[in-house]
Amino acid sequence: MKFSRLTFIPLLLLVIISCEEESNLVMEPIVYTNAPCDDCPEVSIEYPRVIEDTKIGRAVNAGITEEIIGLLTFSDSLEVTDINEAVNSFTMGYTELKSVYPDETVPWEARIRAEVSFENHRILSVRLDSYLFTGGAHGYTSTNFLNFDVQKGEKINTQELFRDLLAFRSYAEEAFRKQENIPADAPINSTGFMFELDSFYLPANIGLTPKGILLLYNQYEVASYADGQIQLTIPFKEAKQFITPGMKL
Repeated sequence: MKFSRLTFIPLLLLVIISCEEESNLVMEPIVYTNAPCDDCPEVSIEYPRVIEDTKIGRAVNAGITEEIIGLLTFSDSLEVTDINEAVNSFTMGYTELKSVYPDETVPWEARIRAEVSFENHRILSVRLDSYLFTGGAHGYTSTNFLNFDVQKGEKINTQELFRDLLAFRSYAEEAFRKQENIPADAPINSTGFMFELDSFYLPANIGLTPKGILLLYNQYEVASYADGQIQLTIPFKEAKQFITPGMKL
């Protein structure tokens, strides 16, 4: 089966923001879609790309691209360097499975959308939502956050956002228990959650939004698939005491 080349649709997005508290990154949205086909996966990808060739621009573009490639690459033996190759890998995975089970294979699907969830003069946070169906009873929805230090021009990990991660975790647990109606003196899993070792921990994905710091547990991370994503937002005015000096929010 010949897989048609992806469609590329660039459109100018965002404006240069003059407020000194905000970033002045100029981005354009990139849209990838595969041509309609009765016997191939349906793929839809949308993400922002920084136009300027700067250190932070290269870091953001590379970070988003790497995440998308990781989601779509279906074979560890393939060396995938761009999104087109990743989509081809995803398509090959479906084609190979269908050749073995021609009457049982349901068409695969991949929907990926990335967007800036927060930005100021120091921090840029990108939210990447994805839905992948590769057979089985249902697909899998997930969200990943990428956080960048705009001034240093590099991706940062969660620990770098907080001057005292343990103190923030304790505060987050109190907020989580209050939101989910878990008594303070009861085990964290007493109402049905599935934290390993019955101990609260921060999620793998922590991002920034206009409302505050978002803690997001993907499906299966601390609860069942049916429970969906578990989210907790801590307003900036409450979180500021834990933020690393210089990471102004």
